[in-house]
Order: sequence, then C-alpha cells, then structure tokens
Amino acid sequence: MWPVGIVVIGRACQEIGASFAVVLFPLVGALGMVGLRLGFSAIILLVVCRPKLRGHTGRDWMIVVAYGVVLAGMNMLFYQALDRLPLGTTVTIEVLGPLVLSVVVARRASAWLWAVLAFAGVALLSQGGAGTLDPVGVAFAAGAGALWSGYILLSARAGQRFAQLDGIAIAMTVGAIVSLPFGIVSTGVALFQPTALLLGLAVAVLSSTIPYAFELLALRRLPEATFSILMSLAPAIAALAGLVILGQALSWVEAVAIALVIAASIGAVRSAARFARRPSPVPAEPLP
Repeated sequence: MWPVGIVVIGRACQEIGASFAVVLFPLVGALGMVGLRLGFSAIILLVVCRPKLRGHTGRDWMIVVAYGVVLAGMNMLFYQALDRLPLGTTVTIEVLGPLVLSVVVARRASAWLWAVLAFAGVALLSQGGAGTLDPVGVAFAAGAGALWSGYILLSARAGQRFAQLDGIAIAMTVGAIVSLPFGIVSTGVALFQPTALLLGLAVAVLSSTIPYAFELLALRRLPEATFSILMSLAPAIAALAGLVILGQALSWVEAVAIALVIAASIGAVRSAARFARRPSPVPAEPLP
C-alpha cells in the first residue's frame, strides 16, 4: 500500500503548498507567486536532474518548449483563480479538463454520462456557499483545466523524447522564463525580498519537488488507472487543506458537488481503462 500512500501524501503536499501560496498573495500577488514557484522548481530540477541538452531534434525542442509554455499558462490561470475562489472550488473546476480528456479517450457514448455528472456537480457548486462564484475566477479555473489536458498530452510526448526527468526539468525552466516577467511587472522589487524568496522556495518544494518525486516512485508500482483514480481525489484533498489552513469551510451543498465531481472522475478513468484493455480489432498477424 505504500505507493498509494505516497501519492496521497504528494497530493496533500501540493494542496498545502497552494494554501501557503494564497497566504502569500498579499505580499507578492498571484503572478509573483507563480514566478517564484516555477523559478525555484526549475532550479531544483536542473540541479538534481542535470538534463542533457544535446542529441535532440528540432521536433523534440518544439514539444518541450510547448510543454513549458502550457505549464506556465496553467499555473498562472490556476493562481489567478485561487485569488478569487476557495481552494477546493478551484481544484474541482480545474479537474474538469483531465476528466473530459479521459472521456474523449474512452471513445464511448456512455462515458459522456460521467462528464454530465461532473458538470452537474460544478453547477451545484455554483449554488452552494455564501453567494455566486466569481465568474472571472471560474473562467480562470476552467482555463487552467483546459491547459491541464494539454499538459498531460505534452508530458507524455516529452517523456518519450527525453530521458528520465529531463523533459520536465527543461519544461519547468521554460515555464519559469515565461512566467517571471509577469511576476516582476505585477509585483516589482517586492518579489525579491528575502521573506518572499524563502517562502516561495517552500511553496516550490511542497507544490512541485515532493509531489513529482513521490508520483514518479508510485508510477513504478501502480497501474496507470489506479494512479489516475488517486489523482481524482484532488478536489477533496484541496477542500480539506483549504478548511484547515485557510479556514475555507464548505457547506453541505458544496461537499455534495465535490463528491459528484470526484465520482465522475473515477468513473471516467475506469471507462478509459476498460477501453485501453479492449482487444484491438486489427489482426495480430498481417493479412496475406
């Protein structure tokens, strides 16, 4: 059970890091926090992985650069959403991106029932709590979810073309280069205060270094479907982190809405896994 445990711990660290990031928003702002997180994450990955830069084609570099740009965009939209929405709500909306991707991969009409269930949960979520959700925050979270789907696809392609963690190390560096100017413009010299830098490093370790390391270890022992189901628990873990660290309590309506999205995510993953195991109609031996 230890691979399951470290995946859950990794997700918890990621959401705790996001909670600490929200606390830092008054100091460096959402975009400044993204720049610090990606910048320190890139430095850590470059030191640990020491990626090889030679021996790659132009196509390889196009993929890894696109991977980094999507990574930066996903984080900037996510943190902008966090500035306007509770943590659990933001992650719940963001999860819709990978969920729809799983439905598309399943290529079955019945799989779309899970998407309908998820959107019903989000609709219910918008009715819970003290008032209507900030529409700009919802748009940011939905955009982060769409880019999360692109991140998954590009991550797989980069993993095929770059050894070990070289792809994510290079992509993180690209993401830091893209996001840092936005953070500097929005925050100014406050971004480089010792307190901001130290706390930014802590968020980077919690939100990136620990989760990536734990997930890499777990993927060596867990089936991909099981791993994906565990990742579907992200909204619940985020809601718990938001409650404990940020004091963002959930109403029973919001709790039910998050449960619906988690159930839809698990169902979509299982549908995609069943499709992947289905025998191919193409004969194993070539026809004469």
